[in-house]
Amino acid sequence: MSLFSGKKILLGISGGIAAYKTPMLVRAFIKQGAEVRVIMTPSSKDFVTPLTLATVSQNPVYSSFIAEDQDNPLWNNHVEMALWADYMLIAPATSNTISSMAQARCTNLLLAAYLSSQCEVFVAPAMDLDMYAHPANQKNEATLTEHGVVVLPTEEGFLASGLQGKGRMQEPEDIVSFMENHISKNLPLNGKKVVLTAGPTYEAIDPVRFIGNNSSGKMGFELAKRAAALGAEVILISGPSALDVDHANITVLRVNTADQMFEVSKLHYTDAAIFIASAAVADFKPDTNATQKIKKETGFSQINLIPTPDILAHLGAVKEKQFLVGFALETENELENAQGKLERKNLDAIVLNSLNDANAGFGGDQNKITYLQPNTKPIAFELKTKAAVAVDVFDQILLAYEKTS
Repeated sequence: MSLFSGKKILLGISGGIAAYKTPMLVRAFIKQGAEVRVIMTPSSKDFVTPLTLATVSQNPVYSSFIAEDQDNPLWNNHVEMALWADYMLIAPATSNTISSMAQARCTNLLLAAYLSSQCEVFVAPAMDLDMYAHPANQKNEATLTEHGVVVLPTEEGFLASGLQGKGRMQEPEDIVSFMENHISKNLPLNGKKVVLTAGPTYEAIDPVRFIGNNSSGKMGFELAKRAAALGAEVILISGPSALDVDHANITVLRVNTADQMFEVSKLHYTDAAIFIASAAVADFKPDTNATQKIKKETGFSQINLIPTPDILAHLGAVKEKQFLVGFALETENELENAQGKLERKNLDAIVLNSLNDANAGFGGDQNKITYLQPNTKPIAFELKTKAAVAVDVFDQILLAYEKTS
């Protein structure tokens, strides 16, 4: 999974020779997990066909305000297109298009979408070296920068005119890399280490039996993905779970027991900016476990249990600058018990889960939480997908973390 996974990218193509590279640019974004829609200026069709771009993007390609459907005119809603996008990229951006953008001249669908955009906009210029260096063009690019548009640097090389110099549009993979690096640097958790625990722990009775619980790890994995999307380097310490995640910024460390989770948590806690303990750690373990499977015929009369390490209490006791978040699963006196855990374990926040709501809690794809902080009124959220809950949790964490860091 990359930074662009699940993101919506609106690609605008203007009429320069570099437009021939845009099918590979579309494909590069799709390989990163993005959805791409394309708007073309009329002149760009001289260099690349709408059919090619529709095929590689698997979406219709737009180039005019009005489309014809069996002789019935349909309006291509440029506002809707612009608001759909998480990011807008204009590549290639010709001198004419850059000038129109800088002066707010709305002469085609692409420019109308740009002027309606609310997302971050990137521009990849492409033109001959003298045109690129002309003071009027440089002034237009500077104007776009003042307006918040990110103007990519051009490359130096052979140009369509036969000359050699600056003005070449960056290669598709370089454009994707530039955007990814730029976006990452501006993410709120860029350069921060976030450590999470997820899933259950299994405490062995014998080689095939264990004490455990029904935690799937889904909440913890969603939190990890959200932390990575916010730019963090993520360490996800997972108990036994069928889940996995493919993201360059997420390292998954697998453990089985509470003791193992305790040791790995301590190892990564020192340099963590944020630690979220969402795992459902077993509270007790057998004081001994059989080296061979206990036969049914033999049986056993009792299992002597001893407490497992209290990971969260230890981390709270040795906390320095870490922002420490716990989870609480309660079935009665929920707020009172969660508040007590928050104070007793020296936490910065605690997320209260409830099993009293249908479709919430262990194993499912939804959760209903209440977020508690010291000296603050609890914040209750509606039943949501666990991915949406992860967004809510980090929204609250960031509000407090930014004040203390």
